[in-house]
Amino acid sequence: MGKLADSLDKAVEGAFTRPIPKSAGAQMRYLVKQLKGTKTVAQKIGVSQRTVERYVTGQLKRPRKELAARLEREVKKRWQPQVRKRAKRQAATTDGIVIDTRARFGYTAAPGTTDDARLRHLTQALPPQYAARLFEAQEGGATEQQLLDIAAEGLQEIYFKDRGRRAQGLLVEFTDVDYIDIEL
Repeated sequence: MGKLADSLDKAVEGAFTRPIPKSAGAQMRYLVKQLKGTKTVAQKIGVSQRTVERYVTGQLKRPRKELAARLEREVKKRWQPQVRKRAKRQAATTDGIVIDTRARFGYTAAPGTTDDARLRHLTQALPPQYAARLFEAQEGGATEQQLLDIAAEGLQEIYFKDRGRRAQGLLVEFTDVDYIDIEL
């Protein structure tokens, strides 16, 4: 995943009402219940079925760092699906999102303008239609570049063009993203 996709996931995780299970055994049991079997869990996290069974029964307790990270990622992906869905729906219909980024932007503008590509730090609220487009694209399997294009279009319309009040011919795109953070 890329920076924007990870940030979208992190923003939705902020809406969780309960923390994810902490221990490896509890995380394994949760995944076994969600994926309906130890074999599918083993395939998802890249271990043997017997290893999954050992964590479920408590014979193994402390996974390696890589396994712990994969396990936590898979649990977070499936944790509280209704809360996740509600947070996305609210952002896509009423609240919108806030993008905080430090990035270089590429410009295509009218001849004679001086829109140089420089590192900018922007914190900008985007309306719900951009949040909806971002979440739909992410669920549809969009690439990181496609997600960045949608975010850049939102920043172009809201920040750079001031909702159509200036810079009519300006086109903006991300050229280099230092960091990007999204809040619901």
